[in-house]
Amino acid sequence: MIESLLSHGIWVAIVLITIGFVALVKGADWLVDGASAIAKRFGISDLIIGLTVVAFGTSMPEFVVNMMSVAHGTTDLAITNILGSNIINTFVILGFTALVYPIASQKHSRNFDIPMSIIAGFLVLVMVAVSSPFENITGISRTGGVLLLAFFAFFLYDAFRHAKEQGPEEAEEEIKPMSIGKAILLIVCGLAGLTIGGELIVDSAIDIAARCGVSEAIIGLTIVALGTSLPELATSVIAAHKHKSDIAIGNVFGSNIFNVFFVLGTSAVVHPLPAYEGIELDAFMAALGSIIVWLELRTNKERVLQRWGGALLLIVYGGYLTFRLINAY
Repeated sequence: MIESLLSHGIWVAIVLITIGFVALVKGADWLVDGASAIAKRFGISDLIIGLTVVAFGTSMPEFVVNMMSVAHGTTDLAITNILGSNIINTFVILGFTALVYPIASQKHSRNFDIPMSIIAGFLVLVMVAVSSPFENITGISRTGGVLLLAFFAFFLYDAFRHAKEQGPEEAEEEIKPMSIGKAILLIVCGLAGLTIGGELIVDSAIDIAARCGVSEAIIGLTIVALGTSLPELATSVIAAHKHKSDIAIGNVFGSNIFNVFFVLGTSAVVHPLPAYEGIELDAFMAALGSIIVWLELRTNKERVLQRWGGALLLIVYGGYLTFRLINAY
């Protein structure tokens, strides 16, 4: 069905990938709302729901696209979806957010979340630069995937510990009450939206890459990565507009950590992810964005990402994107 529609031209592919992003984002929202309501009904605290159902739900777009990519054998798309999302999260989302309103930071983000995001980028860089001693692959092997998941387990442990130290008023999520029937319906619709959206995105991305004569990696770094980062972009800009910009730092770097350690780790365990041309630069950029933000937060007394810092992030991203596109053909 999808292949038949795609045969009608690139504009059909663009429409389908747009529909896919809408289905993916709405599907993730419905799944989170339904699952959270059911968890609440069973007496699970808002704190635990926020750290599990809600946190995992925000990374569902990247997770579903990766699983679909692995199923289709398009492993380049699986890696670039994650690296591209992290690059866009840091350079574009934080850049635009800081231009709207300077971004305040919390101590835990400066001391733990941002360094973990830096480690995530460099771990991927090391894995793709050095062949696995256990498997004959240059890229992210199953062993590498297990290592990433081990880091994710440590991150999750720290998140629970820190949330408990904060106290319930600061750490808990506000869960919408609803009937069991409505919650189940939302979960079913959410899963359907995620499945349909993921399929549309992957098939359309492959078609667009073939028609434009560029690699799937470039499409993953740009169109797919931007689409799966839309929830973080909306959340961060709205938070900045309401002068609650400290939410943006935790939102972005929490997403970056989830993407690499959980989504990429799980993807590699399911199917090893070979390196592609240019992956070293992409992995380095994923780490560099976090380094720039961390250095700025550490070198001013207010511990704030200023507007000039946001502009710097956008300029660096513009240079990187220009270089990648020039060398795409």
